Amino acid sequence: MTTTSRTFSFDAPGDASRAAELRRVKALATLVLASTLALFVAAKLLLNVHPMFGFVAAFAEAATIGGLADWYAVVALFRRPLGLPIPHTAIIQSNQERIADKLGEFIEVHFLEATPVEAKLREVDFGSFIADWLRDRKRSNDLARFTLRLLPEAFSATESSGLMNFIARRMTAQLQAIDVAPLAAGTLRAFVEEGRHQVLFDDFLRIIHDTLTQAETMAMIRAKVRDELPTLLKLYRTDRFLVNKIVASATKFFDEVRNDPAHPFRGEFDRMVLSFVDRLSTDKNYADRLDGLKRDLLARPELSELVRNVWSNARTFIERSAASETGVLQHHLARMFVAAGEALAGDAELRSEINNGLVAVLRSFIADQKSGVSTFISDQVKSWNMSQLIALIEINIGKDLQYIRFNGSLIGGLAGLALYTAESLLRLL
Repeated sequence: MTTTSRTFSFDAPGDASRAAELRRVKALATLVLASTLALFVAAKLLLNVHPMFGFVAAFAEAATIGGLADWYAVVALFRRPLGLPIPHTAIIQSNQERIADKLGEFIEVHFLEATPVEAKLREVDFGSFIADWLRDRKRSNDLARFTLRLLPEAFSATESSGLMNFIARRMTAQLQAIDVAPLAAGTLRAFVEEGRHQVLFDDFLRIIHDTLTQAETMAMIRAKVRDELPTLLKLYRTDRFLVNKIVASATKFFDEVRNDPAHPFRGEFDRMVLSFVDRLSTDKNYADRLDGLKRDLLARPELSELVRNVWSNARTFIERSAASETGVLQHHLARMFVAAGEALAGDAELRSEINNGLVAVLRSFIADQKSGVSTFISDQVKSWNMSQLIALIEINIGKDLQYIRFNGSLIGGLAGLALYTAESLLRLL
């Protein structure tokens, strides 16, 4: 795989001063090395003058060797000493690919492992962050405006992609699959258990009462009664008397039922309704009739036309809102977002559920993608321009590495002095 070499910038604050300091420390370390070498030569020349120069020569010799060894070690880490192709030098450059792979593997294993990732995610209160974000009226208004800009495109995409037809077919199929009889029976049973059917019963009684007492209704009943009466009774206007008695008795009965919550007729009505509910939930004929009614209703062209009109009107309204012709929808959306934020801020349980949900989602996402992250990091390191990267590393940690040379000279010198002293004592013995 070929990669494009990436270059690095040295414009970070302090880079120039750190580079200058590195040059100063390098020069000082080189000066120390040259000084120990000069001291060694001078001490060797003065050995005949006094034996103490032997100790000085031993210290300077070992210090020079230690300084040279540590110079070689520091330089070999980054480049080839004196440009010579010495094995096991320019360690970072020579092992760029292996370092890249191991760095990616290390991050995948130690940084993206499930336990520390979950622990870190649980430190974040996502629910409170979302609540505070939504409660900010400016942000909610911006979110509402952004949502409105997307909605017309969403409508167009839905229509052009055929998604609308798919949704319509799926909704029709789901509605066709609904067993209406048990649903209707359950709804009616709950209606009866809550006593709401009695309100409907009272309205029904009132309608019958009002209908019976109307002049037109009484005239119609009277005509029917007169047609059934013998001629003799018609002469005495018995039909008027009978109709008045019938209507008076009926209205009195209805008033008694309406004014008495415990009237036996109400119990009969309860039993009648519950019997109908039981038959509705068990009788196949009722179920077939309701299913037929449902199919006829869903097949009506008026229903499809109604859906198209609702969709068209909704789209027109949203397009006008998105074009800022009306700010009603944006205002309501912004208020809805703010209200959602306020509600979320006051609901600790919901925030906890949001936090747990997001932790689960992000944990799963990171677990699925961590090998990709490892590969990405590895590829990025492989694409680096190592010469520039090494220069960048030297600027930041090279000063500390140069002190290894100082320590090498000092420790080497002391070790040489100690060995020379031990050798001198052994000669005296």
